[in-house]
Amino acid sequence: MATSSRSATIDETQQLRERIEALGPWFHNLRLNGVETAPFHYLGDYPQAKFASFRHVIPEDLTGKTVLDIGCNAGFYSLEMYRRGASRVVGIDSDERYLSQARLAAQVTGARIEFRQMSVWNVAELREKFDLVIFMGVLYHLRHPLLALDLIHEHVARDQMLFQSMQRGSTDVLCPEPDYDFHESRQFDEPSYPKLHFVEHRYAHDETNWWIPNRACVEAMLRSSGFSIEAQPEGEVYLCRWQPVSVPPDGPHAVYPAHPSRSHD
Repeated sequence: MATSSRSATIDETQQLRERIEALGPWFHNLRLNGVETAPFHYLGDYPQAKFASFRHVIPEDLTGKTVLDIGCNAGFYSLEMYRRGASRVVGIDSDERYLSQARLAAQVTGARIEFRQMSVWNVAELREKFDLVIFMGVLYHLRHPLLALDLIHEHVARDQMLFQSMQRGSTDVLCPEPDYDFHESRQFDEPSYPKLHFVEHRYAHDETNWWIPNRACVEAMLRSSGFSIEAQPEGEVYLCRWQPVSVPPDGPHAVYPAHPSRSHD
């Protein structure tokens, strides 16, 4: 009987390996019943190793909280938030292969997570606001990054957002004046001035890298979209809190109408 049980376990592990390989390549290295999905990742044990540096900013107990993971990939952060007790976790991604990976991971671990094929541009269709929005590793893949932050603020963020973007350029932060004279331009040459670098072709062999901000630009974009920065536990990671966007005297910066059937909170 013991030999038969071991054989069944070996067979199940081999079947799991085959299912993982069939859905590859994986960008998230998950451990599913002892099987790693991306053991030779060029970034190491990713994203577990990165998450270790900022995991403390998210409460260990998320009982009763709702979470939206935008650009969930294979579901590492969705799974972690479910493990911490979140009452509802929704993961969205535009790539069906990543979603298939995430669904397999949820099935193997027994996590009740809703995964949907959806881009950040369509988050209003969720018609729901979440206590925590995770927006990690997505911004620089978008052709219209500020619009994405505005849509998140308008339609799905209720309280906190965990945010990360690749950064390049100066890590110093220049605090711009409220206004500048038309003929004053020296500030634009400062490395610490908010800058968003446009990638016309490729960066890091990836044609989906469109805009790469410096640190000052990331922080300015977050503030401009209505997210106050509460913590920066890691160089590229921010814990933010939703706040109303103040309307300047000359009118709102942008207007994004709510979904017709959506109720206002």
